[in-house]
Amino acid sequence: MGKSATTKMFQDIGVPVHDADATVHQLMDVGGQATSLIEAAFPDCVVKGAVDRQALGKVVFGDAIALKKLEAILHPLVREEERVFLRLCQLHRNPLVVLDIPLLFETEGEKRMDGVVVVTASKTIQKKRVMLRPGMNKGRFKAIVKKQMPDALKRKKADFVINTGAGYRVARDQVKMIVANIKK
Repeated sequence: MGKSATTKMFQDIGVPVHDADATVHQLMDVGGQATSLIEAAFPDCVVKGAVDRQALGKVVFGDAIALKKLEAILHPLVREEERVFLRLCQLHRNPLVVLDIPLLFETEGEKRMDGVVVVTASKTIQKKRVMLRPGMNKGRFKAIVKKQMPDALKRKKADFVINTGAGYRVARDQVKMIVANIKK
């Protein structure tokens, strides 16, 4: 949908962003808090002290029990990193922060937000963007979409919607308007 590019737009105008996906990657890197826990749960998925994300993906993709086990390891650690981020932002008196959280509505995470921005694009653009990712195929794309709440419903539930399919400049202007409206 263009979520990463949009969060960068928020950062570019001085809004601190906590990226849950980036946090997961840090937790699974060499020396990351989750690495030893994942190694205990999925021994063949850690190589030279770092989680082999492809191997782990093969284990948990399509296996609900394995996925729940992984989520039980990662989610509490990600939430703690988020709490630390929010405390620091509060200390620095940041009037606005962005939490970039995949599957926010699907996990009912919106209940702990003051407002929600949904990033959207047409199905055609979404598929084109996702299919450019390394290791992506049609089956995996369909499985990802199946896990997600329909875009139309997300847009209805959102406080703000940014259409990244209309181009970078339009999306950037929408970001600036959202920040200006919230700061009022």
